[in-house]
Amino acid sequence: MAKAPLLSNWDALTDYLTASMAHEPQELFRVLFLDTRNRLIADEVLGRGTVNHTPVYPREVVKRALVLCATALILVHNHPSGDPTPSREDVPMTNELRNADEALSIVIHDHIIVGRGKLVNFRSQGLL
Repeated sequence: MAKAPLLSNWDALTDYLTASMAHEPQELFRVLFLDTRNRLIADEVLGRGTVNHTPVYPREVVKRALVLCATALILVHNHPSGDPTPSREDVPMTNELRNADEALSIVIHDHIIVGRGKLVNFRSQGLL
């Protein structure tokens, strides 16, 4: 019998991300790896940075997705400043990841930035 998904709806997802990332003192980049039915396979931190930047390596994201047999991803990072407005680096980095993943039929469902009490998701902003 398959386990029920940990994050079954948008509210559960945003509550989980806010609780786990909103008050981190440094930027974290994490990826939620999903299977073909959008069930969570893994939630992993793939980058730890400073107060205003974390390095993201598309090669490492794709490599991990392939190891886990993930077919879809949700990208997430926090802004320790509390303001979830995408930085000028966030949009091109997301596009770079999308291009790398698309070549291998891995879909990026969204990129979410966690602030204090507020989230921004790229899909609703037309950035993805």
